Parts: sequence; structure tokens; C-alpha cells
Amino acid sequence: MFLNNDFLLSTETARTLFHQHAKDMPIIDYHCHLDPKEIYENKNFRNLTEAWLSGDHYKWRLMRANGIPESHITGDASDYDKFLAWAVTVPKTIGNPLYSWTHLELRRFFGIEELLNEESAPRIWEEVNAKLATPAFQRRNIIKNANVKVVCTTDDPADSLEYHRLLRAEEHDFQVLPAFRPDKALNIDAPGFTEWLKRLEQAAGKQVPSYAALVDALKDRVDFFHQEGCILSDHALDTLRYQAGDSAAVEKIFAKRLAGELLSQEEITIYRTELLSALIGFYAEKNWTMQLHIHAYRNNNTLKFKQLGPDTGYDALNDLPLTEALSKLLDRAESSQGLPKTILYSLNPNDYPSLLALMGCYQKDTPGKIQLGSGWWFNDTRNGMRQQLSLYADNSLLAHFVGMLTDSRSFLSYTRHEYFRRVLCELIGEWVQRGEAPEDMTLLGSMVEDIAYHNAAKYFGFQSI
Repeated sequence: MFLNNDFLLSTETARTLFHQHAKDMPIIDYHCHLDPKEIYENKNFRNLTEAWLSGDHYKWRLMRANGIPESHITGDASDYDKFLAWAVTVPKTIGNPLYSWTHLELRRFFGIEELLNEESAPRIWEEVNAKLATPAFQRRNIIKNANVKVVCTTDDPADSLEYHRLLRAEEHDFQVLPAFRPDKALNIDAPGFTEWLKRLEQAAGKQVPSYAALVDALKDRVDFFHQEGCILSDHALDTLRYQAGDSAAVEKIFAKRLAGELLSQEEITIYRTELLSALIGFYAEKNWTMQLHIHAYRNNNTLKFKQLGPDTGYDALNDLPLTEALSKLLDRAESSQGLPKTILYSLNPNDYPSLLALMGCYQKDTPGKIQLGSGWWFNDTRNGMRQQLSLYADNSLLAHFVGMLTDSRSFLSYTRHEYFRRVLCELIGEWVQRGEAPEDMTLLGSMVEDIAYHNAAKYFGFQSI
């Protein structure tokens, strides 16, 4: 039966682990793209399209693959017509995780067990929209009712963190904390770099006429974020190259960029290497966790990028070499100020074995100090999760894994944690069935509860949850 209580749980061990240990564990969503302003303002969604389809490039890609015109995806079609276009697409998604996720969200949030298709769409639209208008579906209540204890947003160094402060001044059943994401500082070659520098100057309250001043301003922002409860950083390193340079060389590169001159690839690499190394030092001083999201290949469709901008469903996997540059970066940190706790994500699963082997070279002191991040983006499928979990277990200590995150802009994506937990229990159940793990529910149940919740709480150091 589709999505019954035991879906994906193919063994008795898996069923016991999920229902008695994983199912009711709270959620720590330590990396997402929710807007803290939306959480603070706590409004209802106007309808299911805003809650479900707005900004969701997972769904957009499948709608395009189904021949849906762009007007009904990101264009000017009505919200109902966009929802109907998704409903027409859903039956074609069988075998894709979005088929399960779509119906899980309908069931868990709205109590709707009917399959979504063109025929059922009008009924589901009316029923869901009526529920979305109630207090139970204000933004904060969606988070609370999903049993979420911590939400870590993704925030630029120039952000004021105004809404984090406002939220912290009130009492909630969950925490909303910032995470430091300095991509715009590192992307010196981006067209908007100098405009972003002006935002940073305003936020830091100081001028940034030089590279040394930039580093100083970013250190001030790290201090500010730390005071506001931040304990994680994050980087989108779509390509990772390494080339060291002295302070004079980096100052020259920075001045050249401010003068509007084009930089060579070598200059860009030196600048990014030196700034990233400086930032890693700041993270180590604060005992933050550093997240590196590596090997996305972005904005492949030039025409659509010009029409729609970034993050609209035209990204892919990067397959450039990785190990040498990453090892030099980590080794430099370890040899100087010390490497902070680090989570390595790659969008290309072919990188997993090399990342896992490299992780083992830098483990010390903290259990699971260097982590292989959960199956990310194109890999948060059943197969992708199983691959990440299996290779993690093959090459490190899966028992210390900090588990799932949504990486989402949607308030309705928390069912991904249920999906992940079922996959985890399914995999462990298979190990028991094959005689690779003991049928010890105390041992295995504790491991599942740790991966679902406790490991993240301990690893990141979240307080009072």
C-alpha cells in the first residue's frame, strides 16, 4: 500500500527502529534557506502555490521535463493554473522522490490521503487553502507542529540579523539562529562585488579600501554573528582551487578589482585561497562548525539565466578535481590555527570516497569532527541517501553522523526528515538481515536516535533544546 505506516521499512528490524526510535525524535534543521523575516512576521500563506511551488526549483525542473510552459512555472499564470500544472505533472513523477514527498506533505500537514492529479486537484486546492488560512498554518506554527527545535538560516555578513534578534526577544518552542555565509566576499570576480562591499561597509561601520580592511571588517562581522547566537558558517564552493599568496599580492589583486580591472584566474584563486584561510581561522577561534558545499555547476542555460536569474533550476554537477586543493586548504588550517569542526558536502557523489579518505586524515579530539554531509540536492533521494550512508559507514563512523537537513526554502519540507529516517532504518535493517550487524535494539536504537537528533545537538553545541 502506497505510503503506509511501514513504507520503505522492508524488515522487522527497520520497522522497530523507525517506529520505536526514529519517528518521534525532534528535528534540528541546521542548514536551510528560510527567510527569518517570514518566520518573524508569522503570516499565513495565501494559497498552496505560494506555500509549495514558490522558489521550488526541484518541482520546476520536473514541470519543464513534463513540457509545462514557463508561464505556468515562474511566469505570469495564475496561482491556481500553476498548481494545476504541478498536479498534471505529479503522476509522471513516480520513481522520483518528489512523488513521495508531495504526498507525504499532503498527508502529514493536511491529512489528505488522496493522490494528487488533474482530477483531484480542484478538491485538494480548496481543502488545503482552507486549512492554510487557519492559525495552525502560520509560519511559526508549521515549524512548531513539525517538532522542529532549531532552525539555522543562511545569512550574508552584511545582514543586520534584525529578525533573529526580534525572534529571540520572544518565547518560542524553537530557536532561529543565523549561519554565516560569506560567498559574496569570496566571489571577487562577481559583477556585484563592489556594490556588496558598500553594504558590508555600512553593516560594519567602517571603510574597506584594502584587503586588510576587508579581513578586519569580516572579523568584526564574525564577532557580531557570534553575539547573535551563530555557531555555524557555510560556503558554496562551486569550484575549489588552491594557490597561496603573500599579503602584498592579495592587496594588489584587491586594488585591481576596485579599479574595475579584470582579474586572471590565478589572481582570483590567490584571493579566494587567502580569504578563505583567514575565515577558517576566525571559525576555529569561535569553535564554529564550517560547512563547505562543493561542486555545484551553476547557471548552465545562459538564456534562462538572463531571463530568470540564479536558483531557478538550471544548475548541475561539477566534475573538476577536488582532493589536492581541499587537502592543501585543510592542512594549512590544521597547521596554523587548527581546523574547526567541518562538514564536507559534494553535489557530485563520485567525490564521496575521496572526501571520506581525506576526512580520516584530520579527525581528532571531537567525535566525528570532520563529517561527510548528508546527500545534498540531487542526492537527497533514497538511492542518494543510501549511497552516502553506506560509504560513510564503510570509511568512517556512521554512529557520529549529524544527520539530515532540509536545505530548503519551503516551510513544508520537514517530511524530508521522516523520509531520511526511514531510509536510515531500512539500511540498518538490511545489515541485520544479512548478519552484518547484531539484532540488538538497544545498540541500534541508540544509534538511530543519535543520528536523528542527539548527534547534531551535541556536535553543534545547541543549548536548551
